[in-house]
Amino acid sequence: MFSNEEISSFNELEVSLYNYISKNSDKVIYMRIRELANETHVSTSTILRFCRKLNCEGYAEFKVKLKLFLEKEETPSLRSPQDSLSEFMERTLKGNLDSYITEAAEVIANADSVIFIGIGSSGILAEYGARYFSSLGKFSLYIKDPHFPISAKYLDNSTTIALSVSGENRFTITHINQLKKEGSKIISITNTQYCTAAKISDINIPYYVTEEKYDNSNITTQIPVIYILEAIAREVYKLSQK
Repeated sequence: MFSNEEISSFNELEVSLYNYISKNSDKVIYMRIRELANETHVSTSTILRFCRKLNCEGYAEFKVKLKLFLEKEETPSLRSPQDSLSEFMERTLKGNLDSYITEAAEVIANADSVIFIGIGSSGILAEYGARYFSSLGKFSLYIKDPHFPISAKYLDNSTTIALSVSGENRFTITHINQLKKEGSKIISITNTQYCTAAKISDINIPYYVTEEKYDNSNITTQIPVIYILEAIAREVYKLSQK
């Protein structure tokens, strides 16, 4: 509703008006301009100037926009973990996930080094994946910094496992391109196969669950990623025992 540019243009009185509206939005949408003026101790002309700075012709239009904004900002209902798990099982586990896991495990088993990359919640799982693989005998590293110095000779027969829900994170894409350029084979685990990360990977494992966002944060379930990582690690272990 209020952009940074608009807030920076407010004078002292308008800032106090903005602060009141932010804290009492649910009341303001029902207040008359005179009532708001009395509550905030400013003139009606100040309120009208404030509205014009927000590209509203008058106070009435401002209240309409504020009401629509509040309706849009209502807390969304979150899916239950059971729904997410059921969706993963229906869409992915009944497909050809096992063949993807086997293919990825064979590549990793033959690699001299394994590198995990990811950012945000995917970064947390990348770190978990590196630890899990290492616990099963395949020493792996989680590298957060795309500029981390790695000699090309260590990437010659390496495999990179890239985690990204959307597969479009610029940080992760840049990291993938740099490691691929140095000769590392790329295995990406994403929520869809129709994303940039999937297209530039040697192997992509999509898991297809409904993407969820809350307050500008991606809260899509990561249960499928944990399952896939552990399944691959166990398969790599089996291959190493042969």
